[in-house]
Amino acid sequence: MLVKDMVQLGAKRANIRELFEYGLRKKAEIGAENVFDFSIGNPSVPAPDAVQEAYRKLSERKDTVKIHGYTSATGAMSVREAIARNLDERFHCGAKAQNIFVTCGAAPALMATMKAMCVEDAEYIVLAPYFPEYQTFIRSVGGKVVVVPPNTADFDLHVEEIAPYFTAHTQAILINSPNNPTGVVYREEALKQLSDLLREKSAEFGHPIYLIADEPYRELVFDGIETPFIPNLYENTVVCYSWSKSLSLPGERIGYVYVPDRCADSTDLFFGVAGAARSLGHICAPTTSQYIVEQCCGIMPDIAAYDENRKTLYEGLTKIGYTCLYPHGAFYMLMKTPFGTSMDFSEKAKEFNILLPPCDPFGCPGYMRLSTCVSNEMIVRSLPAFKALFESGK
Repeated sequence: MLVKDMVQLGAKRANIRELFEYGLRKKAEIGAENVFDFSIGNPSVPAPDAVQEAYRKLSERKDTVKIHGYTSATGAMSVREAIARNLDERFHCGAKAQNIFVTCGAAPALMATMKAMCVEDAEYIVLAPYFPEYQTFIRSVGGKVVVVPPNTADFDLHVEEIAPYFTAHTQAILINSPNNPTGVVYREEALKQLSDLLREKSAEFGHPIYLIADEPYRELVFDGIETPFIPNLYENTVVCYSWSKSLSLPGERIGYVYVPDRCADSTDLFFGVAGAARSLGHICAPTTSQYIVEQCCGIMPDIAAYDENRKTLYEGLTKIGYTCLYPHGAFYMLMKTPFGTSMDFSEKAKEFNILLPPCDPFGCPGYMRLSTCVSNEMIVRSLPAFKALFESGK
């Protein structure tokens, strides 16, 4: 006997991955230059030279047992110290190595954090549009997903719309800023209002309500905007981070959970994260990747190419007649479906060799997500196809 839900998860890829795989087949069939693939958030900017140099130096070291062996389950102490030091230097948050649990990327960080909090009947509030895998993560650890519908006027965080979704079973609210798929960076004032609401609801229900900050795009912001560091605004914040985007290392599977001392029951919560990671088999993140980030965790990404891409794509699409949300962070752009349903429009776009994920799985039907971490040259070449697609609906 097998678990039916797991079989279904394995047999049916996520919509984005399905499009990505379709794109690989199509490129092999008609040539990569003829396929306009906006499906997956795979960084197109190379990893910084310092990362490559760190890899080179590690490969030349003689103590290969250390480089390729196990670290402590929580991560090598020198790595945790480097991460904490960088956080404290940047955000003056008092981070220490003992607050850092090194993980195999952001997904295990989120799952371990949620599992540590998942008491009986636990509910997790997520704001649409959201990364689709949140649904899978929360359900996998035994929690209930509570979705706040999107505010399509600006896709920002509006506290008065969130407040009715809290109950006595609410364990945490999940915040992703800069946001995937919208590129919205939540305003500090809105986050302060949310912090006040969380304190009010924690007092009302008699237990701490945590804020889980999913921050893989923290450094990818434009137009002089800064991403507020949420633990400095709300004491019961747990940060889940990955270097997949900031250092262009999605395949290295390296990130962390930061449990500040200010968190309610912080010591037990940290041990809970460690225990949850152990139960999920997600301990001892890749050792080489750990030592890379020890040397490179302070490097800021070069976002010039992503900045140019969002401008080129936004200007090109809006000139054709599409309605798009101008992003201020991450490397995605939200586009309103010009005709039909978003699922049907995604299929229609394939006829023009354009790969566009519909936002139905993100909790936001009627919109498409375009990844802007592509080549600028492909964006320019794609615009005639976008024009033909738009006109096909007239």
